[in-house]
Amino acid sequence: DEEIEKGGDSIMNIIYFLIQQTMFFSIPLLIVALGGMFSERSGVINIALEGIMVMGAFISIGFINVFQDRLSGQGLFLLAFLVAAVAGALFSLLHAFASVNLKADQTISGTALNMFAPAFALFMARMVQGKSQVPFTDTFHIEKVPVLGDIPVIGPMFFQNCYLSTYIGILIFIAASVLISRTRFGLRLRACGEHPQAADSVGINVYRMRYAGVLISGVLGGLGGIVYIIAGVSEWKFENGVAGFGFLALAVMIFGQWKPTRIALAALLFGFFRALGNVYSGFDLLSNLNLPSSVYNMLPYVISLVVLAFTSQKSRAPKAEGIPYDKGQR
Repeated sequence: DEEIEKGGDSIMNIIYFLIQQTMFFSIPLLIVALGGMFSERSGVINIALEGIMVMGAFISIGFINVFQDRLSGQGLFLLAFLVAAVAGALFSLLHAFASVNLKADQTISGTALNMFAPAFALFMARMVQGKSQVPFTDTFHIEKVPVLGDIPVIGPMFFQNCYLSTYIGILIFIAASVLISRTRFGLRLRACGEHPQAADSVGINVYRMRYAGVLISGVLGGLGGIVYIIAGVSEWKFENGVAGFGFLALAVMIFGQWKPTRIALAALLFGFFRALGNVYSGFDLLSNLNLPSSVYNMLPYVISLVVLAFTSQKSRAPKAEGIPYDKGQR
């Protein structure tokens, strides 16, 4: 009986760990995909999410590296969050200026930023640190949330072995859902992505709304960068990239049909497959396959290709997405 009980506890611990890891990977995908949603709902394609994540992660981890001797814990984490948001917003201004003011090809603009961000991070890291890594000390991990962590089943799943970013991500999802669907701002933003000429005819400043959409995507992209590095990377350092999570967030956004609830479900799906790479050895069925861990790490990217291949024809992007708006044209 004791062996059966221990076996049951072991299985439950693995399930708890799988759920925790799923949240670690799903939250940055959710935050960044929601950012992409705001940009594309305004009419600006933003494939620069990868570069924005890199920039937000690099600047914020650099901030932690400098100030961790004087600050620690959740206070430092929240300050780094603010730094990541500002860094992402400022970097996204380049894309907004090119797309809105210069009416440049939005795909090329985003690609340029994706190429620039990791090169800039690598150059600056070597200039300042003498190496490509920016290390930091993880003082942000929460072993157990008081009171909530003691709740049976729910406590070990969501309130133990966690990060503050999980709860911030959920709040961002709620705020984004309300903002895009139930506010005047959200209505105007969606109008600019669907019929910008009609929006302009009733006094909506299309340029300003598109700037707002891109800036929101920059803020959320920067936040997604620091969340991924702190919660999703096993080694406590930033090293020149976010492993393609920006592109994966684009797939999540498209699979979610540019709608917050569907995006959240897609993020959980992709996060689950990414988490399998960390816990597959705990399941006899998977470990007996003797597949290398790299196969499981590839799963979310393979799944994204399969999902997009079968759903892209049915997806309905905003009608004016990617089309530069010229106020003089009707």
